[in-house]
Amino acid sequence: DPSSDPSQQEAKQREAEIRNTILAQVLDQAARARLSNLALVKPDKAKAVENYLIQMARFGQLAGKVSEQGLIEILEKVSQQTEKKTTVKFNRRKVLDSDEEDDY
Repeated sequence: DPSSDPSQQEAKQREAEIRNTILAQVLDQAARARLSNLALVKPDKAKAVENYLIQMARFGQLAGKVSEQGLIEILEKVSQQTEKKTTVKFNRRKVLDSDEEDDY
């Protein structure tokens, strides 16, 4: 199995540590707890929010630590961007049975 290569595992572990370090620097305790709860329920959405926060931190767009309320606003923004529009289309087929004829 090529994914069990020790050097690849080390690289993934290092990347995860760097991500956690950056997130610890930009999020306060309550926001970090909320993000970890989100990761349990929706890991893909949590990953998207983490990437967004890390990108903002790298470009210096974050002024101080992000509070829980700030994280909620970011979550709403990410949700709007990734929201899938679902439509339901009814395909009603005409039946050759007439209502005028009673089968009593």
